[in-house]
Parts: sequence; structure tokens; C-alpha cells
Amino acid sequence: MSIESYNNRHGNIVFVDSELKGKHREHCLCYKCKRFKPNTSENCIIAQDNYILCVRYKIVTPVYECPKWEAVDQKQPPLP
Repeated sequence: MSIESYNNRHGNIVFVDSELKGKHREHCLCYKCKRFKPNTSENCIIAQDNYILCVRYKIVTPVYECPKWEAVDQKQPPLP
């Protein structure tokens, strides 16, 4: 394990395991959920609260387990 620091997209110096850097979306269940609608009033309340926590403490917390998860419609394009 190698820990590095860098200036993240929110303008903060943060520390990260080099092997995990940039893999949040790959790991986070929210990005594979029908309820995930960031930047809208329809966004999942769990995802929204998680985002608020991340901004407040300048952290990244991918979701690995969730009681509200729903499969994304296969016709819907994936989120960026």
C-alpha cells in the first residue's frame, strides 16, 4: 500500500491509497442504481446525505451495501 496526497477536484489536499485513487465510481453502488439522480430534487436521500457528508468532511465514501438499491433500466445510458 502506498499513500499519496493530491489536490482533489474540490480544491483540497487529501490523502489516498494510490491503488484506489480515482476508483470511487467503479466501487460505489450508487452509480449502478436507478434512484441515483445527482444534482436533482429526485436524488436518493441516502446518496444525497452521503454526498453532504463527503463535502462537509472532504472525504470520499463509496457505498458498498444499500437497502434501497434498484437496478438501472438497461436502456438508460450510464451516468458520467
